[in-house]
Amino acid sequence: MGGVAMSDGLRTALAEPGAFSRVVLPKRALRGYQAGPGQAIAGAVLDRRRGLAGAGEFGVVFSRQSGKDELLAQLLCYLLVLFHKAGGSVVVVLPTLRPQGVIARDRLTERLSSPRLRALAGRARLRDGSIVELGRASVRFLSAAPGANARGNTASLLLVCNEAQDVEPDRWDAVFAPMAAAENAVTLMLGTVWTADTLLARQMRYLESLQAADGRQRLFLAPWRAVAQELPTYGRYVEGRIAELGAEHPFVKTEYELVELDGEGGLFPASRRGQMRGEHGPLEHGRPGETYALLLDVAGEEEDQVEGVQTFDPSARRDATALTVVRVRADAGLPGKQNRPVYEVVRRYGWTGVKHTALYGQLLDLARNVWRARYVVVDATGVGAGLASFLRSALGERTVLPFTFSLASKSQLGWDYLGIIDSGRFKEYDLTLSDPEAGNLAEVFWRQVAACTYAVRPGPGRLMSWSVPDPKTHDDFLLSAALVGVLDEQDWRPRTAVGYAA
Repeated sequence: MGGVAMSDGLRTALAEPGAFSRVVLPKRALRGYQAGPGQAIAGAVLDRRRGLAGAGEFGVVFSRQSGKDELLAQLLCYLLVLFHKAGGSVVVVLPTLRPQGVIARDRLTERLSSPRLRALAGRARLRDGSIVELGRASVRFLSAAPGANARGNTASLLLVCNEAQDVEPDRWDAVFAPMAAAENAVTLMLGTVWTADTLLARQMRYLESLQAADGRQRLFLAPWRAVAQELPTYGRYVEGRIAELGAEHPFVKTEYELVELDGEGGLFPASRRGQMRGEHGPLEHGRPGETYALLLDVAGEEEDQVEGVQTFDPSARRDATALTVVRVRADAGLPGKQNRPVYEVVRRYGWTGVKHTALYGQLLDLARNVWRARYVVVDATGVGAGLASFLRSALGERTVLPFTFSLASKSQLGWDYLGIIDSGRFKEYDLTLSDPEAGNLAEVFWRQVAACTYAVRPGPGRLMSWSVPDPKTHDDFLLSAALVGVLDEQDWRPRTAVGYAA
């Protein structure tokens, strides 16, 4: 085919983004669930430029890693080619310029390097590191980070907010939304469903109300099953993730099912508490041939506490030092869980205000003689640092695993704990089979579980704050149990020899 004939064919492809994708980028041709919203958004941009009325705001929410960013890159390509002679500007806002904005920019420039596209509209240019130009049309990438200087820009064709769940609503309203006002540009929100208080969630509800009023589709959703219909390999991947994490895991519900989290609710709803309940009874000591681990959340001590006295006061206004003993079934072989262990709680211990010098000796005996623990996870935050250091010196670095709580580490521990629970790998002992001591401490634990609330902070880190706000309830036994997340990072293959340092 000669150059003129090829150009004619490419011009024909400009009728809509789906055809454009098949002709210009055949190896990355948009799938049906991508082409539909692409056509609607591009059509709205053309209508606005012609002075016609119509939908001016859209939302695109796809299951994780199913092509949202590819759709955006190709839509931008299409608009740049379409307006490279007449001119026009697109503004793309992301939570950060580096790396998110740079990645999006590079994806666009790579798509614009297609030989077929160059034959139609020429070579794209990069200006000032964040502006991609094709002829007289341009796309500018901006950061929504609080310190970024973004004011003074205008979108004449399209204003985009990508990863909108991670952009602060107030900042969007004050700085970015006005960029579409001067020339009545179309606005597009893309992202991943998270909690109900995000910018994306707010706009999704708004678009749904507009759709209900006039019947014009503005919100395009593609949960994982819709993607799997066109891409079976993707469906098998998600099925594996669900088997690994559990169908109720927050990441599965939000990123694949597109269901919002209830950020104001409890972290452990009834369905999750049901998954935590096991059918085994507690134990008084370890059994031969079984593997155990100790999980220790460390609280402060009292100066006037009598040495050597073990005491737990459930009515105290201060946290207790809480110890959870789990039996580790490393050979459970649960399907789809990559043979990761099942953890069964078999005992709890609690101490309120006990001096760490007295506690140290008792913990050594519990680890060495009573349970012969494979691992001891110790809260090494603040006052726990000294106790963790002494235990590590006595039991060995391979055995004692210190954990320091911070905003980020507690968030990750929470997500890990939920993943273990939701995949059926954390089981509490049956209260009907327990002795009075085990039953009393289990009841304290379950009260803390029921009282635990959480909130997820906006931003790509998905930082989760979770705690028990009632000062009379505490969260010591809950935090102790959650340290099971550290165990999941360990190598549970059988050792040829097990022992402790002298």
